[in-house]
This record gives sequence, C-alpha cells and structure tokens, in this order.
Amino acid sequence: MATAANIAIGLVALLHVYFLVLEMFLWDKPFGRRVFKTTPEYAAASKTLASNQGLYNGFLAAGLLWGLTLGAAGLEVKIFFLCCVIIAGVFGAITASRAILFVQALPGIVALALLLP
Repeated sequence: MATAANIAIGLVALLHVYFLVLEMFLWDKPFGRRVFKTTPEYAAASKTLASNQGLYNGFLAAGLLWGLTLGAAGLEVKIFFLCCVIIAGVFGAITASRAILFVQALPGIVALALLLP
C-alpha cells in the first residue's frame, strides 16, 4: 500500500506543478485562457494574481516531493501537505469553481486515504 500511496502522492505533486505552469506562465496565453475560460482582457488584468496562485501550487508540489524524498520519515510531511491540497481544493470549489473539488481535492483525498493505515 505504501507504494500505491507514494505513486498517488507523486501524481498529486505533478498535478500541482502543472497548475503552477498554467497559472504562472500560460495564464494569458491561448491555452491558459481556454483552460480557465477567460477573456484576453481578464487574463491580462488578473495575471499577477494568477501567478501568485501558481506559486502557492508550486509550494504544495515541493512539500509533497520533499515528503517523498524523506521516505518513511516523511509521513507527517506528506499528511500535512495532502491536507493543505485538500483544504485548498475544497475552498476553491466553494469560492471559484465546483470542478476544483474533483481536479484538486479528490486526488488529494485518494492519496491521503492510501497513505493512512
């Protein structure tokens, strides 16, 4: 089960690296605007805010990867950052888009469920 949990955690980390790239570098590009369904004007006006949000997603990914590098000693680190991912996903679903619950929170919940005994 530990291997499955670590694979799931790695996938959640990669997902957050993807979010970082989308929000920091592709927000105002055609692909980013298509993903987030924004207009060029809105994307330009909110680019700094999105970049900041992308940085936070990078911190989540870094924390999960750090927990993975610690092996068994990283259990608490993995739990903490997965909880952060889940809370961020639930908050995003409440305040921004219900889809965030499935794209961000659900993968975190699955990884956490696999991680806990």
